[in-house]
Amino acid sequence: MTFKLSQRSLDRLEGVDKSLVAVAKYAIGITSVDFGIPHLGGLRTMDQQRELFEKKASQTMKSKHLEGIAIDTVAYIGPRVSWELSLYDDIADAMKEAAKDIGVHLRWGAAWHINSIGEYDGTMEQAMTDYIDLRRSQGRRPFIDAPHFELSVS
Repeated sequence: MTFKLSQRSLDRLEGVDKSLVAVAKYAIGITSVDFGIPHLGGLRTMDQQRELFEKKASQTMKSKHLEGIAIDTVAYIGPRVSWELSLYDDIADAMKEAAKDIGVHLRWGAAWHINSIGEYDGTMEQAMTDYIDLRRSQGRRPFIDAPHFELSVS
């Protein structure tokens, strides 16, 4: 089945870097998991970011969302939102393919150690596992933000 972004999701991409929007539009057409862009999943104001930070829904005040170079996704199973992690690595596989085909350097929030997922040789599930193993080997806790994608300089 081919999915497409709803008008609401497209509206939420207003102000986001055009190359990142192109990746999301490409990925929705090739993904095995339907996804959209949630409220505040695109460009954010400083006040919106501060509110998310104060609610502990964000860990930084220096979010890439403030610059329009990050998006968050939300997975759907039929009409229902799902936060099941395996759905997000499937979305990330589609985002990886889209980024590679378009030529965009994209970082995924469940594999922070990879600056350009399009260049990663493996599935995004494996990339996430590699990241978790890396952080644990460093004695650090992994930070998994699987709905998050951002442009990066490779």
